[in-house]
Amino acid sequence: MLFLDGLNSTMTLNNGIEMPRFGLGVWKSDNHAARDSVAAAIRNGYRAIDTAKQYGNEQGTGAGIKLGLKQAGLKREDVFVTTKLFNGDQGNYDKVSKAFEGQLKDLGLDYVDLYLMHWPVDAYYLESYQAMERLLKEGKVRAIGVSNFDNDRMSKLMESADVIPAINQMEFNPTNQERDILKFDTSHKITMTAWSPLGGGKSLTNPVIEKLADKYHRSAAQIILRWEWQREIITVIKSVHEKRIIENSHIFDFELSDEDVETINQLDEGKRGLWYDDFKWHRPSADIGDSVDQWDDTGKPLS
Repeated sequence: MLFLDGLNSTMTLNNGIEMPRFGLGVWKSDNHAARDSVAAAIRNGYRAIDTAKQYGNEQGTGAGIKLGLKQAGLKREDVFVTTKLFNGDQGNYDKVSKAFEGQLKDLGLDYVDLYLMHWPVDAYYLESYQAMERLLKEGKVRAIGVSNFDNDRMSKLMESADVIPAINQMEFNPTNQERDILKFDTSHKITMTAWSPLGGGKSLTNPVIEKLADKYHRSAAQIILRWEWQREIITVIKSVHEKRIIENSHIFDFELSDEDVETINQLDEGKRGLWYDDFKWHRPSADIGDSVDQWDDTGKPLS
């Protein structure tokens, strides 16, 4: 089936690992919503799931993976799972390893396919990445990468790294295309993954996108997601509604013309999407703390 072929499509990372090009993210989902949306995604053909300790829903995500695999008759290795090193867990190997083992426990998994450093905490990101390299060598993860790294920090990281990051997960959408970062990463065989691919919903009401949606008889979201597909950006899209999860994946039976792809390319506002200065941990001497964002739903059993 055409839709499933699309969802099964992969991109080869720089270490030879195959990563699905389209997946479900669970940012700002509580544990129950994460469980239900992840299970729905897997039984409807999604083969990549993206979470993070920062989201406070790794337990729900893990429960959803278990449920979805059972419902779809799949094995663990059929789904590509990404999670991220929390800012407050950055530091030496012992600290990073302990945090990672806790994440595996919450997820109910023996390994993750991709482990990303969520943000470059200036005082710790070089040491933290070395710890992640060790996790890779130990076989606890299949690939490692980063998220929200600008070119300066990526360059500094690569100077001391033994393993070039496989992924840089960045905000990427029609109005924020991070062109300089995409060009730099591509030149070093680092694959970009898009978070906030719909621009937090802002892009859905863009007049250009709405006009193209009418032209192709598609939703605005499908136009944007198809554009990102044709730009060869791995995309992580969030929804907690099964109908929308299915609709978002229906982008493989039509194609935007080269002219229309370029029209969307021109929507880039040229603004840097990174906001390091807004975070206290941007300062090397800052106390970054150890809190995790939670959308609290405690007291309700996941099983």
